[in-house]
Amino acid sequence: MTDSSGLHFVSPYAFAAMQKVDVVRLAALSDPELRLLLPCLVRMALCAPADQSNAWAQDKKLILRLLSGVEAVNSIVALLSVDFHALEQDARKEQQLRHKAGGSNSESILVSQLQHGLTLEFEHSDPLRRLRLALSELLAIMNKVADSSGEFFLKSSELFESPVYLEEVADVLCILQAELPSLLPIVDVAEALLHVRNGDWFLCLLVANVPDSFNEVCRGLIKNGERQDEESVGGRRRTEALRQLCQMNPSQALNIRAMVVQECHLPGLGVALTLDYKPDSADEAVSPLVSYVSGLLLGTNGKVRTWFGMFIRNGQQRKRESSSVLWQMRRQLLLELVAILPRSRGTHVPSGSDPESCPGYSGLREEHVVKASALLRLYCALMGIAGLRPTDEEAEQLLQLMTSRPPATPAGVRFVSLSFCKLLAFPTLVSTPEQEQLMVIWLTWMIKEEEYFESAAGVSASFGEMLLLVAMYFHSNQLGAIIELVCSTLGMKIAIKPSSLNKMKTIFTHEIFTEQVVTAHAVRVAVTNSLSANIAGFLPIHCIYQLLKSRAFTKHKVSIKDWIFRQLCETTTPLHTQLLPLIDVYINSILTPASKANPEATNQPITEQEILNVFQGHAGVGEQTSSRCQYSITTQLLILYYILSYEEALLGNTKTLALMQKKPKSYSAALMDQIPIKHLIRQAQGLQQELGGLHSALLRLLATNYPHLCMVEGWICEEEVTGTLPLLRRMLLPSCSCRYTQLQRAFLQDGPALMRMLEPLTLLSAADLIPYAEALTANMGLLLQPGVARRLLQTVSKLWMVLNTVMPRRLWVMTVNALQPSAKLLRQHCYTQNDLLVDPLIVLRCDPRVFRCPPLMDITLHMLNGYLLASKAYLNAHLKETAEFDRQTQTISNLGLTGQPDTPEVTREELKNALLAAQDSAAVQILLEVCLPSSQEEQLLGGDGEGLVKSGQSALDQPMREEWQIEGGLLSDLREVQCLICCLLHQMFIADPNIAKLVHFQGYPQALLPLTVAGIPSMHICLDFIPELLAQPQQEKQIFAIQLLSHLCTQYALPKSLSVARLAISVMGTLLTVLTRPRRFVFFMPTLPCLVPFCRAFPPLYDDVVSLLVQVGQVCAADVATKSRDIDPFIGRLKESLGSDMGLSKMSLPKRSAEELGAADPDVQLCYCIEAAFMDIVETCIQGF
Repeated sequence: MTDSSGLHFVSPYAFAAMQKVDVVRLAALSDPELRLLLPCLVRMALCAPADQSNAWAQDKKLILRLLSGVEAVNSIVALLSVDFHALEQDARKEQQLRHKAGGSNSESILVSQLQHGLTLEFEHSDPLRRLRLALSELLAIMNKVADSSGEFFLKSSELFESPVYLEEVADVLCILQAELPSLLPIVDVAEALLHVRNGDWFLCLLVANVPDSFNEVCRGLIKNGERQDEESVGGRRRTEALRQLCQMNPSQALNIRAMVVQECHLPGLGVALTLDYKPDSADEAVSPLVSYVSGLLLGTNGKVRTWFGMFIRNGQQRKRESSSVLWQMRRQLLLELVAILPRSRGTHVPSGSDPESCPGYSGLREEHVVKASALLRLYCALMGIAGLRPTDEEAEQLLQLMTSRPPATPAGVRFVSLSFCKLLAFPTLVSTPEQEQLMVIWLTWMIKEEEYFESAAGVSASFGEMLLLVAMYFHSNQLGAIIELVCSTLGMKIAIKPSSLNKMKTIFTHEIFTEQVVTAHAVRVAVTNSLSANIAGFLPIHCIYQLLKSRAFTKHKVSIKDWIFRQLCETTTPLHTQLLPLIDVYINSILTPASKANPEATNQPITEQEILNVFQGHAGVGEQTSSRCQYSITTQLLILYYILSYEEALLGNTKTLALMQKKPKSYSAALMDQIPIKHLIRQAQGLQQELGGLHSALLRLLATNYPHLCMVEGWICEEEVTGTLPLLRRMLLPSCSCRYTQLQRAFLQDGPALMRMLEPLTLLSAADLIPYAEALTANMGLLLQPGVARRLLQTVSKLWMVLNTVMPRRLWVMTVNALQPSAKLLRQHCYTQNDLLVDPLIVLRCDPRVFRCPPLMDITLHMLNGYLLASKAYLNAHLKETAEFDRQTQTISNLGLTGQPDTPEVTREELKNALLAAQDSAAVQILLEVCLPSSQEEQLLGGDGEGLVKSGQSALDQPMREEWQIEGGLLSDLREVQCLICCLLHQMFIADPNIAKLVHFQGYPQALLPLTVAGIPSMHICLDFIPELLAQPQQEKQIFAIQLLSHLCTQYALPKSLSVARLAISVMGTLLTVLTRPRRFVFFMPTLPCLVPFCRAFPPLYDDVVSLLVQVGQVCAADVATKSRDIDPFIGRLKESLGSDMGLSKMSLPKRSAEELGAADPDVQLCYCIEAAFMDIVETCIQGF
C-alpha cells in the first residue's frame, strides 16, 4: 500500500503506552503522535470508569490535563454527544433497505440527497451528520465486501482519500466502532478498510485506539487471507496492512507469524515479518530468517512444507521485483552467505599450481561454521523441496562456500559432510571446467585431511568414511544407495535423478577412488572405539560392509579378517545395527567365492586361537577363572554369534562347496567345549533391550545346533528368584568364604560338617558357584554310600541344577565321569563330550546305586534327555557335512564304470533315523528295567515282587495289604525313581509318538504295565496302534497287546477303548478256532484274566465276554473228556452249567493253588482259569448292584 506512505503511523512507543495505559509515557508523546490517539483518550476521560481506585482517579486527572491543551478534543467531545441509539436504529433500517433493493445506493436513510460532494458535505456538517456520512460510506463498503465472494476490489471513496480530513474521518471511524460494536464488528471493519485507499493507516489508528483487539484483528485478517498473498493485489495489500500492524506492535510479530503458519495463509507475510524482526540479543550462530525458512521446509508438517514450496515456485515465475518478498528473502540470504565466506575468491585455479599454495584457499572461520552448515541445509531444502532455481550469482557463492575449508572441529566435520552431499545432490552447481577443477581439488583435500580431522575433532564418524562409502557405491553402480545416503545426511527427502550422478561417478571412479585404492584404504582405516548404537553417522563399519558385500576384498586379495576381529572386540552396548549384517556377509565371503573361475578367492575365517583369547579368563575357560574378563560381554556374544552362524552356513552350503571340491574347515569340538554358551545366553537374556536382535538370533541358532541347551526344564530353572532371596544374600554372603580345598575335605568328613559347608553355597548366584563345580561333581560317588542324609542329597542336587543354568555341557561330562561304576573309576576311564554325543546311553552305564537314589537319578535323567537331543543334532549335522562330499567322491571314483549306481541319499537318512530310534528305544527299555524291583526289594515286600509296580491298580485287583507294606511300596526310593522315569517317558512319548509305538512293539515285562499305564499320562496314544499290534503274527505280541489294552480300558474308559476292546475279543474268538492245543494254552492262560477289566470298564461287553468264555470252556472240556476218565469233578459241573449262566453265579468253588494248577493238565488249567474269570465277573456284577 504505497498510497499511505506519506502519512504518520502510530509508533511502537505510543502503542505500548496505550496498551498499558501508561499516563507518564502518554504525556511524553509529541502532539502529532497524541493526535492519533485522541478518540480513545477522550472516551477514557469522559466515560464512567469501572475502576474506582484512587490511582486511576489520579491518572484520569493527568489525562484530562493532557487533553486540555488540544483543540481537536472539542470536536471529538461533540461526536460523543450524539444519540448513538437512534443512529444505530437508522443504520439497521438502511441495511434492511439495501438488502431489499439488492445493494442499490438509490435511497439512504442515514444520509439524504447530497447537495455537494461527500468531502464538502463532511466539512460543513454537524457532528451527527458527519457520523451519518461516515457510517453510510462504511456500511456500503462492508456490504460490497460481503457480496464480492472473495474477489478483491478497490473502492474509490472521496471521504477516505482526502488528505485534509483524514484525521477527522479517523476520529469519526474510531468513535463509531467504539459506540456501535454490534453493528460494526472490528474484524469486519478491518476487512472493509483493506478495500479503500489509506486503508492500512485507518486500520492502524483503529487498532491503536482499541489496543486489546490487536490479536483478534490480525487473526481475522489472516483467516480471510489468500493462500498465496503475492499472487494478487488484495493479498499484497493485506500483507502490507498486517506488516504495518506488527511494526506498530513488534512484540507480537512472532505470534502473528505463528498464526500465518498455522492457517497456511499469506506466506509472504511470514517472510516479511521475519525480515522485519530485530531480536533483542543477536544470535551469531543462525539468523532468524534461516531458522524460520528451514523450519517450514524441514519440519514434520507436510501441509506447511507444500504451502511454502508453492510460494517459492510461484514467486520465481514473476519477473524480479525489488518489492517482492521472495526476492527480498533471497537477497538477504545471499548477503548472509557472502558475509561468512572466508574472503572473495574466484573459482579459477592456475594450472600446475599447488592448491594449498593458492592464495584463494583460506579457511572458514570457526564461529561461522554452524551458520554455514545451516545455510547449506537451507539452500538444499529450497532447491530440492521448494524447487528454487539459483541465479548465477547464488550458484557461484554457494560453490565458494561449499569448497571452503573449515577448522578441525566436530562442526567442521559436519560442514564438510553437508557440502559433499550437496555437491552430489545438485551437480548442476558445477557447470564450468574451472568449477569442476575446483571441486576435484577440494575432494582431494578431503581425502588428505580426513585422518587429521577425525583425530583433531575427536569424533568417530568422520567424512572419510562417507567418501569411501560413496566410492564403493559408485564402483558397484548402486546409485540408489548414494541417493539414500545423501538424503539421510542432509536430513531431507530430495528427488535426485540417478542420471545426474554420471559426472560425479566418472570423477570418483577414474580420478579419485579406483576400486583397488578403495580396498587398500579401507583396511587401513582405524576401527571405531567402543562402537555402539549411540554413535551416529557413517562409520568405517558401513564401508567395510559394502566392500564385503561387493566382494572387493577377495577380488583384490586384501585380507579383512584382522580388521573385522578388531572391530568386534571394540564394541559395547547398545549394539550397533550394522554388526550382525557385517558378520553375516563376512561369513558368506568365507564360504562362497566371488566367482566360479577362482574358487580360492575367499576371506580367511577367524582363527580358533583368536576366539579362545576372547573367552580367556571367562568363567569356565582356562585355569584362572576368577580373573577379570579382557573383552566385554558384547564382544563375546558377537563371537558366539559368528561361530554358530558360521557352522550353520557351512552345513547349509554343503552342496555348493562339494561341487567346487572345496571343504572349509569347521571349528573343532574342543573349541566349542571351552565356550560357556549357556552362561552367555543367560547374560544376553538380561540385556535384550540393549542387544537388539542379537538375543533372538542366538536363540534361533541355539535351538538348531544345540537343542539340549534349550530344554524347557532348563529355562524354568533359570527364572530369576524374587522375594527374600536378595535380602538373604546381602545378609549372609559377606561372611561366606568357602574354598575349593575346604569343600573337598568336607566330603570326606561326616554329613553335618558337609551340610554346614553346602548351605551357604545355596545362596550364591550361578556364576559364583562355578569355582565349586568340580568339587561337587567329583565327590558325587561318595553320596551313594548307605546312610547319607536325604537333605544332603537334595542340597547337592539343587546346587547341580543351579550350575546347570550356566555350564551344562562341562557339568554333564564331569557328572557322568564321577558316577561311573567303581571298576571304571579304578581304571581312570574318562568319557569326553564327543563320546557322549555318539553314544548317549553311556549316561545309564553308571553305578547301579544311582538307580535307587532319587536326587541323583533326577540328575541322570536330565543328562540323558539332553544327550539324546544332542545326539540327534550331532547326527543330523554329521549327515549334512559328509553326505555331499561322499557323494562327490563316489561319483568321481565311479567315472567310467558301469553297473555301480550311487547309493541313494534316502538310505543314509533312513539309517540315521533307525540309529536314533534304536537309541531312544534302548534308553526307554533300560529305564523300564530300572523300574522293576530287585531281589532285596522283593524280599522286603514278602516275596511279592509286583507290589511296587501294581500299586497303581485299584483295590479290586489285589487284596488289602498290611499298613507297613503299603507305606513301604508308596514311600520307597523305588517308587520315587519310578515317578521320575515316568515323567521323562511321558515327555519322550509326547515329543515323538513313534518312540512309544516302537517300545510297545518290542514289548516289556507285563508286570510293568500297571506302572506305565497309571504313571505315564500319554499312554492313551497306544490305543492308536493296538489294532496293528494285534495283527502281528508273533503270539507274544498279541498277548502283550491284550494285556496292555486291559489296563488302558481301566485307566481310559473312552469310546475308542470300547471299540478296540471289541476288536480284541473278536480276535480272541478267531484265534480259538485256529490255534493248536499247545498254542491255545499259551495264548489264553495270560489273556483270559484280561477279560475281567474289559467287563469292569465296559458293562456292554458282558455278553461278548461270557460267550467267549463259554466257547473256550466247551473246547477245553471236550478235550479233557476224550483223554481221561479221572477228571476233576468241576468239569462235570461245568458241562451241566454251560447252558445256565445263573447257576454258575450261585456256586461257591474253592480257589486252586499254583501247585495244583501246575500239576494239572493244560486244558484243566484253562478250565480253572475260566472258572476264575467267571467268578471275578460275577463278583463285579454283584458289587455293581
